[in-house]
Amino acid sequence: MLNRAARYFTKAEIALWGASAAAIILSFLLYDRENLLTLSASLLGVTSLIFNAKGNPVGQLLMVVFSLLYGVISWSFAYYGEMITYLGMTMPMAAFALVSWLRNPYNGRRAEVRVSDVSRREQALMWLAAAVITFLFYWILRHFGTANLVPSTLSVTTSFVAVYLTYRRSPYFALAYAANDVVLILLWTLAIPEDVRYLPVVVCFAAFLVNDLYGFMSWRRMKARQRAADAQNIPCA
Repeated sequence: MLNRAARYFTKAEIALWGASAAAIILSFLLYDRENLLTLSASLLGVTSLIFNAKGNPVGQLLMVVFSLLYGVISWSFAYYGEMITYLGMTMPMAAFALVSWLRNPYNGRRAEVRVSDVSRREQALMWLAAAVITFLFYWILRHFGTANLVPSTLSVTTSFVAVYLTYRRSPYFALAYAANDVVLILLWTLAIPEDVRYLPVVVCFAAFLVNDLYGFMSWRRMKARQRAADAQNIPCA
């Protein structure tokens, strides 16, 4: 299995995953040592991102499990926005994205999804839907007394855009997730004064940020490669 992974992932990708996992484990050993759920979710999350960077549907399968674990972690700190977002939106959308990616392999290769484009009209509708969802969730989260209301609401916005673009197989899904990572770093940093054991969660999303930025670059290269290959297969008129 290790030999197959070494052949499938580049040295840079293996190094990125290794550094991310090491940072997460080190922060856990220094500041927690008890919450194995947080450790498991974090390691699962960075593993899903390295598969997502390759356009591999396995990444979406792992994201479904991560969303479930992260929802439980969010509930423990009364971050109801995060809990509702990941259990009610990110997890089911990751399942839909998994189906979409499996149904749209590139040239029959199940390990690589065909990259798609989102039209300007669809983008406008997406942002309109994001605005409506943001407005509704602000009042819902306020009603439930959600901690750190403004960043919690902003997390809903970025999460919605990210999961929608993931479903549509757009390279910009990774950039939207990177924006969500920045919000979550702020959100969990605000939780640290209450319990320093939440520091590993901050480290987790910092690792996610680096991985998502790499994922965006990887998908841009993948899109260019697929378009070039498709162009060579089209007969000239």
